[in-house]
Amino acid sequence: MSDTTNTQLQRSLQARHLNMIAIGGAIGTGLFVASGQTISTAGPGGALAAYALIGVMVFLLMQSLGEMTTYMPVAGSFEEYGTRFISASFGFALGWNYWYNWAITVAAELAAAALVMRYWLPDVPGWVWSALFLAILFAINALSARAYGEGEFWFASIKVLTVLVFLVLGVLVIVGIIRSSGEAISYDPSAPFANWMRGDAPFVNGLFGMVSVFMVAGFSFQGTELVGVAAGEAHDPEKALPRAIRTIFWRILLFYIGAIVVIGFLIPYTSPELLNPNEDVSVSPFTLVLKNAGILAAASVMNAVILTSVLSAGNSGLYASTRMLYALAKSGKAPAMFARTNKHGVPMRALIATTVIGAACFLSSLVGDGAAYTWLVSASGLAGFITWIGIAWSHYRFRRAFIAQGRDIAELPYRASFYPAGPIIAIIMCMIVIVGQAQGFITGEDTNPLALLSSFIGLPLFIAVWAGHKLVTKSPRVDARHADLSRHRDDA
Repeated sequence: MSDTTNTQLQRSLQARHLNMIAIGGAIGTGLFVASGQTISTAGPGGALAAYALIGVMVFLLMQSLGEMTTYMPVAGSFEEYGTRFISASFGFALGWNYWYNWAITVAAELAAAALVMRYWLPDVPGWVWSALFLAILFAINALSARAYGEGEFWFASIKVLTVLVFLVLGVLVIVGIIRSSGEAISYDPSAPFANWMRGDAPFVNGLFGMVSVFMVAGFSFQGTELVGVAAGEAHDPEKALPRAIRTIFWRILLFYIGAIVVIGFLIPYTSPELLNPNEDVSVSPFTLVLKNAGILAAASVMNAVILTSVLSAGNSGLYASTRMLYALAKSGKAPAMFARTNKHGVPMRALIATTVIGAACFLSSLVGDGAAYTWLVSASGLAGFITWIGIAWSHYRFRRAFIAQGRDIAELPYRASFYPAGPIIAIIMCMIVIVGQAQGFITGEDTNPLALLSSFIGLPLFIAVWAGHKLVTKSPRVDARHADLSRHRDDA
């Protein structure tokens, strides 16, 4: 059999892969570098409240996704669910939106990897590192889904270990076992809550401060839905997926909430290091705490961890966009050639096409002043939240269809605990984040209309694709009484 005659994926991802894919998507530079700026903006209490609220939103979204993916574990799950329970046009727009988002993310991570390597080897041209890392990521994804899963397992394990070490050392400083010695860390164990009460703390800049952090936190958690994309290649998804979904909320609480609490205790929100406008790893809150605890070469250690995060995001981006293009082709929304897989179950044509697009977008950052690349990245900015709204809306419609067709919810392998409130609350919170992109314009801090347009450009693009498909195909809204509830899977 030739390499292009198969059309099925292989279910080779184990439970441990899914667990790390789920949590790995939420841990990145947003936690390691940008977390300090959130405390500077909203104070330790404001940052803690904002991250907790986003954690609840992600928990609700993962419950919605878990209910659908365990019942219908298919590749490109969001596109399939949007098509089945809302309309073919919505599924079309959602699928291409997600593919585009992660293809652009691959380009962004290639640029980020070059910046990280400049820390150690400033004289080597950045494009050399970007090309090398793209080749590595392509090779990992070309081997098999299991190779991607193994790569992500180890990438995510390094990130998880770093956060755990940070939390343990931070707690040891807080309780006084390790004495604070760094200038940036202003902490006295005899007055442990001093930084929580300093100046305007714990809540700085009031509601606007919290809204600002709310948006940053939302972007930080982008990627947790990757477990839904991987469902189509999960071994025994009815057992593995619920286990991964259940652990997401508690791990997010431990990693993000724990990190914000530790930073809030040890570093005052007034510290200039927390602002870190250039995202200098040497003044990352994680670097400062590790250095204070006696970790030698803390900045180099954190730079290596951040490189791991960048490669993890690029690895996941290439996988997610490839599988979404494959799913679009399987459902007739993309050229059929992208639905072909090789003997290892890898959709090579979809992988090659996505790699080429990601590389082309990256190259646009090197041409002229890079304006084209800036607009490409801006256009993908809201794509993750559009996907999240699509997940919640699809779940709301899925459960309505299930009941309308006389089915018993006891048939569901996994049930979302807070339906219908869960998906409704998640949609409202996502919309708040989207509207919050205009906060600077509303408060008068930013009067540049181009900046406002670049923040929102992804939304009209999505609506245009949705409306355009509907105009051409005249696809109707799905009637809950006739929605497709069949459980066909992409088994090899």
